[in-house]
Amino acid sequence: MRQTRIPCLQMRGGTSKGAYFLADDLPADTTLRDQVLLAVMGSPDARQIDGIGGADSLTSKVAIVRPSTRDDADVDYLFAQVVVSEPRVDYGQNCGNILAGVGPFAIERGLVPVRGDETPVRIFMENTGQIAVAHVATPDGQVRYDGDTRIDGVPGAAAPQVIQFEDVAGSSCGALLPTGNPRDTFDGIAVTCIDNGMPVILLRAEDLGVSGYETPGELNANEPLKARLEAIRLQAGALMNLGDVSQRTVPKMCLIAPPREGGALSTRTFIPHRCHTSIGVFGAVSAASACLVEGSVATKLANTGAGDVRRLSVEHPTGEFSVELRLQDGQLAGCGLVRTARLLFDGFVCIPGVVWSGDHPSGS
Repeated sequence: MRQTRIPCLQMRGGTSKGAYFLADDLPADTTLRDQVLLAVMGSPDARQIDGIGGADSLTSKVAIVRPSTRDDADVDYLFAQVVVSEPRVDYGQNCGNILAGVGPFAIERGLVPVRGDETPVRIFMENTGQIAVAHVATPDGQVRYDGDTRIDGVPGAAAPQVIQFEDVAGSSCGALLPTGNPRDTFDGIAVTCIDNGMPVILLRAEDLGVSGYETPGELNANEPLKARLEAIRLQAGALMNLGDVSQRTVPKMCLIAPPREGGALSTRTFIPHRCHTSIGVFGAVSAASACLVEGSVATKLANTGAGDVRRLSVEHPTGEFSVELRLQDGQLAGCGLVRTARLLFDGFVCIPGVVWSGDHPSGS
């Protein structure tokens, strides 16, 4: 049977890479759509050799974008994590890195008109129900990708993109502190369960017998540590309103330690079973937010500065991630961050026709 050709942009968003689709170019049926996305990435296969996935969770991601019918948004964005070695697509979380490509994609595809040297794109994040505003550089009437902004985890420099969030607290769990407490204890270990865009469980590294400055390889080889983290994750997940998380990629586990490079906090994040070489966008937002929550496990370790606007540098194994937090009357009121993105290719991705013929049911 012939191959099915699907219009697609591949983009680097932040420190991730993914396939970006218009919703109308994919099947309306969600089960069939998942089969298509698995075929696109080449899952399940550890090498993803028969697809465009990069054999890593950071490069096996998808953005599905459509014009929004909401008054407060220009486009709707659905994030899909295509699992590398399992026949599964996870929609249970957001991705702030892939989000960085949504604004440029919307402009490239003509969903949002250029509005001068900088074009704001209002994005409704379907996974979590929140709004983000991406400020995309558009001099000369088109998206600018080159620039002098560098972010750790990406070689070279690119045009800066400021992404602002007004209210991502409780995006997945229903509350900033989903257990109702700034600190809980599981298996004798004090933790802070927090959700400011991403469900995260923070634990002091020293409480688990490690420094928190180990390399990801060293932590990934520490099987007893990983077993303890997973036991805590399973218990805390239920109390975070996430239910049984044994088959989910959230909550993330974040070991914290005092900063070493002049930042606010040092982190080692598991997503959820392997230590990340950096830290996810919303994971960094949640970790930074915990530094400002009185009574959390992070408050006595972190350098947080002063004022109603705090820029906190979250250190991770390959650098740092800066998060801007805004406070009002001492409470978290919003956050922002700087990302970059780059268009990698614009064309068609091909999948076996036996998976999907490309025909859309009537009315889709």
